[in-house]
Amino acid sequence: MTYGWNSKRGDYRSEEAIESMKKLKETGSEWIALSFYTFQETIYSTEIVFDYGYTVTDRDIEHAVLQAKQLGLKVCLKPVVNSRDGIWRARIGFPEEASSYWDKWFYSYINFILHYAELAEELECEMFCIGCEMVNAEPHIEYWSQLIRAVRNIYKGPLIYNANHGKEENIDWFDQVDIIGTSAYYPVTEKMGDSEEVMVSNWLKVREKMQRLHERFQKPILFAEIGCRSASGCSQMPWDFEHTDLPFDEEEQAAFYSSVMRVFWDEPWFVGFFWWDWSTKLYKFNEAKENTGFDIYGKSAEVVLKNWYSKK
Repeated sequence: MTYGWNSKRGDYRSEEAIESMKKLKETGSEWIALSFYTFQETIYSTEIVFDYGYTVTDRDIEHAVLQAKQLGLKVCLKPVVNSRDGIWRARIGFPEEASSYWDKWFYSYINFILHYAELAEELECEMFCIGCEMVNAEPHIEYWSQLIRAVRNIYKGPLIYNANHGKEENIDWFDQVDIIGTSAYYPVTEKMGDSEEVMVSNWLKVREKMQRLHERFQKPILFAEIGCRSASGCSQMPWDFEHTDLPFDEEEQAAFYSSVMRVFWDEPWFVGFFWWDWSTKLYKFNEAKENTGFDIYGKSAEVVLKNWYSKK
């Protein structure tokens, strides 16, 4: 389960966060992706700053990791860069002729990642993510190779990169990581009311694609992000967080969870899911039927997850 996205300084150390992680553990989950972000000013900026007026601090991260370990959860530390102008991080980039800008940006990005690689090693995190959905930066193989070499000098655990759905096959340096990750926000229905069997048929197409990726690089596949909101139509656009007008529908969300489990559970090259997502501050249990977000606490999808994870 991805835990604590959109958290700011101090959130991981709140009483609500501690109780939330305990409830996360009760789903049967074995891992959390501790995912957080800092900013660069615009998608054209070359400097990544540690904005501790917002970004969680190292002390926050240490607290969350220790709490997870006390609960028996393993941790993938996942630092992310966002753009303060609100444009998706995949668009961070520069014209091809502006190579000096890429030099400056990767210099800053590598230092950003190495800071958290050191922390991941010190806190004995069981996995480390070197990037998330950086689509425009992905073609620059030499920089990623430099980054991976530098991280491996510091952090001794397995490395994952989180691609975006539909872009996985464009990354030629997946042979240098240990696990291939992707944000698996694949649309699995075509219209409102499509059944779980329709979802299964569409997941089977995704499975074929993922198996080819595994065979190409001989690396295990992990859905580093996956999920959809408990709102009607969200299985057509699982990435969606903007259409807040859509009505509550926990059964569509539950079918999304169930269908992908049915298709991927027994594949030997597939190693798991980091569901999106579980908040540090949960709504009250009796408010679950009014919540149209990604969280599954108190919803049918939580029952689905518990049933599958009880099979381990």
